[in-house]
Amino acid sequence: MENRHGLLVDACLTLANGHAERVAALHMIEPHADRPRAITLGADKAYDAEDFVNELRSMKVTPHVAQNTSGRRSAIDGSTTRHGGFVVSQRIRKRIEEAFGWIKTVAGQDKSRFRGRDRVGWAFTFAAAAYNLVRLPKLFVVPI
Repeated sequence: MENRHGLLVDACLTLANGHAERVAALHMIEPHADRPRAITLGADKAYDAEDFVNELRSMKVTPHVAQNTSGRRSAIDGSTTRHGGFVVSQRIRKRIEEAFGWIKTVAGQDKSRFRGRDRVGWAFTFAAAAYNLVRLPKLFVVPI
């Protein structure tokens, strides 16, 4: 998701095994990592893994990942968390949950009608595109 306007940039269906989500995130951010302007990636505590954070840094992407300090050391250090952009990114990161909520309730993806990863993935991507189309008119409203 792109933070300024809340539009979904990419969608990908993965197996829920604890690692696939991080691998998918790296594959989805890779085409955007070579931009001349620095980019950030906001994520929840599940993405606070040393290999994921190091891979983002090697791609010159600033990881704005929530720190998981429950019984272990976080891969996100103080040099990242002390910046104001980190706080803003963590607050805006919650918008993705709005998109998932819309996709599950309005777009009917709470329980898929399809079988097979390809068909379910296609339906999810289609629902994400529909979310963007619904969101677009709200972006064009001019405040009075």
